[in-house]
Amino acid sequence: MDLSEFLLAWRTAALPDREVIDALVHPAHAGPSPALAAALERWPGTSYWSDEPDGRHLVLTRPLGRRHREAWALHLLLFAATLFTTTFVGAVLKGAIPFDPNPLALVLGTYPFPADFVHAWATGLSFAAPLLTILLCHELGHYLTARRYRLDVSPPYFIPAPVVPWSIGTMGAFIRLRTVVSDRRQLLDVGIAGPIAGLVVALPVLAIGLAMSHAPTARASPSGMLLGLDDSYAVLGDSILTLALRHLVSGSTPAIVLHPVAFAGWLGVFVTMLNLLPISQLDGGHILFGALPRWHARVAIGFWALIVALGVYWRGWLLWGALVLVLSRGRLGHPPVLDGQRPLPRSRTLLAWIGLILFLVTFTPIPFRL
Repeated sequence: MDLSEFLLAWRTAALPDREVIDALVHPAHAGPSPALAAALERWPGTSYWSDEPDGRHLVLTRPLGRRHREAWALHLLLFAATLFTTTFVGAVLKGAIPFDPNPLALVLGTYPFPADFVHAWATGLSFAAPLLTILLCHELGHYLTARRYRLDVSPPYFIPAPVVPWSIGTMGAFIRLRTVVSDRRQLLDVGIAGPIAGLVVALPVLAIGLAMSHAPTARASPSGMLLGLDDSYAVLGDSILTLALRHLVSGSTPAIVLHPVAFAGWLGVFVTMLNLLPISQLDGGHILFGALPRWHARVAIGFWALIVALGVYWRGWLLWGALVLVLSRGRLGHPPVLDGQRPLPRSRTLLAWIGLILFLVTFTPIPFRL
């Protein structure tokens, strides 16, 4: 479709998956005019406005060539494996499958499986179903936002984890963005959509789970949110958000043993916090680069040093810091976008502030204490 009659100038960038057109609109049609509005309705792609010093621009995108062929069998296999491992962990939390502290028990064949393993395993769905729902919604937030901008993106990959002591059965999920992002607006939108979508599900799950939880039976027990395994407890750390929700649902109870549903909700909040860390290409890194690209490298290095320092109190921070380095190939910075000079709209500046607030209220300095 030809829109040239409404434009003063334009430039085109042809990418493997799409064509991006940055067009300066004629002042007479920058309202937009009814004629331009009608023409945009027939545009075979997406469009949005950008107010810039030289006038109003239209950022137009239309797909090119074939869409990437997805390996749906692999996605389903990984999801099924993650469902199995997280349900196994849930059954251990419910007490239907015994807890064995030996990390090699499954490999050596010495794990004390119950006689009716299938029935015992199925009891763990009360943990696995809400947890995987939270992870799926988080990734779908990224995926659907990327697809709205016609970006070449993969469906979620779920990562099953070995069932060993203190494993939750998964290392989360991720999507692959197989193309460069057009500008900082798109990057920020894709980055923040996942945490918001996941948290919208995690908070009611946590609230429902807290209502199903109970006080510890032992007189001498730690205070806070407790995860029971056999005769011992692990203490889960509080963020501002979980502390407020716990007091809202459970009152001033000093200690509460979490139902598996509550643990799934707590993990959802915790995963949101991990992803909002402003480092590399984590969601928080996308948001920070979208809002303040010049600050990204310095802030990323500072926060990476912070989580390594927090490894004194919880060794999982050291693992997370190492994992981020490996996934980013030792670079804590952020790759550029196609047009880094396009101004960020005020609405996206507000979204960046929302991302910062979500990180602050979900931040948990010491997530686990044994």
